[in-house]
Amino acid sequence: MTPHPTRPERPRAARPLRDLVLVGHGMVGQRFLETWVELPAAAGWRITVLAEEPRPAYDRVQLTSWFSGTDAEGLALAPPGFFADHGIELRLADPVTAVDRAARTVTTAAGHRVGYDALVLATGSSPFVPPVPGRSAAGCHVYRTLEDVAAIRADAGRRGGVGVVVGGGLLGLEAAGALTALGLDTHVVEFAPRLMAVQLDDGGGRLLRRKVEDLGVTVHTGTGTRAVLTADDGRVRAVELSDGRELPCDLVVFAAGVRPRDQLARDGGLPVGDRGGIVVDEHCRTRDPHVYAVGECARAVDGTVYGLVAPGYAMAETAARALAGAPSPDTAFTGADTSTRLKLLGVDVASFGDAHGTAGDCLDVLYSDSRSGVYKKLVIGRDGRLLGGVLVGDTDAYGLLRPLTIGGQPLTTPPEQLVLPAGLAPAGPLALPDDAVVCSCHHVTRGEIRTAVHDKSCTTVPEVKKCTKAGTGCGSCVKLLDSLVTEELAASGASVFRGLCEHFAQTRAELYEIVRATGTTTFSALIDAHGSGEGCDVCKPAVASILAGLADGHVLDGERAALQDTNDHFLANLQRNGSYSVVPRIPGGEITPDGLIAIGEIARDFGLYTKITGGQRIDLFGARVDQLPPIWRRLVDAGFESGHAYGKSLRTVKSCVGETWCRYGVQDSVALAIELELRYRGLRSPHKLKSAVSGCARECAEAQSKDFGVIATSSGWNLHVGGNGGMTPRHADLLAADLDRATLIRTVDRFLMFYIRTADRLERTSVWLERIEGGLDHVRAVVLDDALGICAELDAAMARHVGGYRDEWAAVLDDPERLRRFASFVNAPGTPDPAVTFVPERGQVRPARADEDGRPLVAGARLEVRTA
Repeated sequence: MTPHPTRPERPRAARPLRDLVLVGHGMVGQRFLETWVELPAAAGWRITVLAEEPRPAYDRVQLTSWFSGTDAEGLALAPPGFFADHGIELRLADPVTAVDRAARTVTTAAGHRVGYDALVLATGSSPFVPPVPGRSAAGCHVYRTLEDVAAIRADAGRRGGVGVVVGGGLLGLEAAGALTALGLDTHVVEFAPRLMAVQLDDGGGRLLRRKVEDLGVTVHTGTGTRAVLTADDGRVRAVELSDGRELPCDLVVFAAGVRPRDQLARDGGLPVGDRGGIVVDEHCRTRDPHVYAVGECARAVDGTVYGLVAPGYAMAETAARALAGAPSPDTAFTGADTSTRLKLLGVDVASFGDAHGTAGDCLDVLYSDSRSGVYKKLVIGRDGRLLGGVLVGDTDAYGLLRPLTIGGQPLTTPPEQLVLPAGLAPAGPLALPDDAVVCSCHHVTRGEIRTAVHDKSCTTVPEVKKCTKAGTGCGSCVKLLDSLVTEELAASGASVFRGLCEHFAQTRAELYEIVRATGTTTFSALIDAHGSGEGCDVCKPAVASILAGLADGHVLDGERAALQDTNDHFLANLQRNGSYSVVPRIPGGEITPDGLIAIGEIARDFGLYTKITGGQRIDLFGARVDQLPPIWRRLVDAGFESGHAYGKSLRTVKSCVGETWCRYGVQDSVALAIELELRYRGLRSPHKLKSAVSGCARECAEAQSKDFGVIATSSGWNLHVGGNGGMTPRHADLLAADLDRATLIRTVDRFLMFYIRTADRLERTSVWLERIEGGLDHVRAVVLDDALGICAELDAAMARHVGGYRDEWAAVLDDPERLRRFASFVNAPGTPDPAVTFVPERGQVRPARADEDGRPLVAGARLEVRTA
């Protein structure tokens, strides 16, 4: 956005619209705008947003994901077209430097003056840097903005070595995770006697420390930072601790908390708190009725400056409604729930309510299992109310416990049952009272969800989300929301159908067990014995996938061919203009020059568009159905096989170059990636599978965003599971650490076969891991400790797959009957489809649009077309 000149001053009475100026465009500022534009009063206002950062609001909570491949666009909060659609003027990189309350104007750093009728300050906070000598030396950083993390990554790339994080709270551990991901030996220095001292008690802090240190981070608690020591060139060389020790290092990150940015209010004569923060009332108004303050820059009526995003969102909504002339006791902001649930360095941590029992006259209920790394503490009042708690290692119960705390009613369930492991008499969602807050982002109670289900006929989670807004904020309540909706329907006597579709009352997992136990080999036999009707587009592909994994034979043989999705039907991915793409397997991303030449010659001869994919292989676009066999004949003759890009199966196993070439690598990641890809190729599963192998902790292959990812350590391999990118990214969980090669492969075998055996239709490993009872701990117990006694079956199933693998395309080429299906027109084999047309672009081709005069591709001929 380019700077704008000073807005002309006009008599206020003559203005057709009133002017609203928002100072700051972070997460809270964006929430204010989203709330404001939905209010009827917004039509009478003109909005100007003055931002300090060079980009619109982004998700600062997910800042660490930037190190694992998420870009600035992926973190952006504003939907495309938001500002234009609502007539909002956004000025970036031009912060406000002064407020003239008498003239009702603000002045920006560029010297522009903007008048306002109402001013909303959402300036956020700034990192606190302890006043220690050397804090400004080269190599010292803070952890707050995208520019900060970019500087950290650049510095780490140049220097490498050792990094020290000053601060062991939420922000400090986030920063430590970032440095670890960059391959630095990381130290965390925390003045308090434990990590996350505000949120955790001593027991939770001890377990968190052990888990963090198991990941290779060195923790120093009970000591402060006395000075940053520098070398002759002015760069950081060490950190001196208050106990006299020195930590040699190459980089320092200060993450010791934040301070409210309230200087504009101070300079403008508005009251601020003794410890900072612009003083506001319950409607987020300052002493000046024309000025509001929200988020981390504001001091609420309870005297608190809230540093979490949920309270900031609530303040933004309160200010918007008050400014619109609709303040009410229901929308007043008098305080907020500061419960926290997050994953730090792969460790699940949650804290809610009065976690430290400061209320007095309360009792603790503890469950601690150091072997499995789980710690749970509940604080119970003498009257039986749940006051708060701490969860480390297993936070599945957070969705139930936090609402019970906020509800403030005596528990109806013995508290010890609330901390027992899953499966040992846990309380269900229906134990929540109606006034328990399920979604803190939008303050939606359990009673409102009940009303949506019973009175408004909402029968699915998406319908309840749309009706109540629950689950549309941070998303941490969605799992509880799903349970509530399901149990409410069941409690009301409504039939809660859990079957695969109208033709099968069983789930996919149940059908898998039926096929496995009975040896069923056809869809017709299965539906005759266990279903009804003739099947549909839901059950046919799902059963086809099960049969492909359990029964012998080709996916295109007999009736199985009619069961397949469009892509499987022709063993290729259908594109928007009716053409198909061809993706040969390139295991681990390794390919010879001869292989590259062969692919290039085939693409040239058939006029195909070529693109290197994110999975480290080459995609060839633009093939007609009738061209697929001759293209694959040449690929197979050149040594390639199907990449299964069309199926719900293993796609790729990415890799970095590992220790063979990289100076940071500690294991041969390429060799392992090739071995894994060749082992699991063609493995049919409920959804696609992606994998990666990184040769060191720098994680260049992005293994922690895959369904199963492997990261090399100096003594073995760490196995992470349940990650994915896409619309709902999820960071993978650490399943096991420092495995030798044989144990790693056996563990992956069992994990994949257990997933295939128990997952729902089209359920990624990430969703399955969140849904399955007991979560990661249960899966770990099954595949590592044989808790269910099925590991021998899982091993045998994988051995059967590996021993029985045959390339699907090679088998098609050897069978004239299978080849007959590859024709654009059944009654005219070899005739190209005239509707599949292309135009040239950037030296290749692309599908022709409706307004373009495209031409079909003819093998061996160069495309020359005209545009209409």
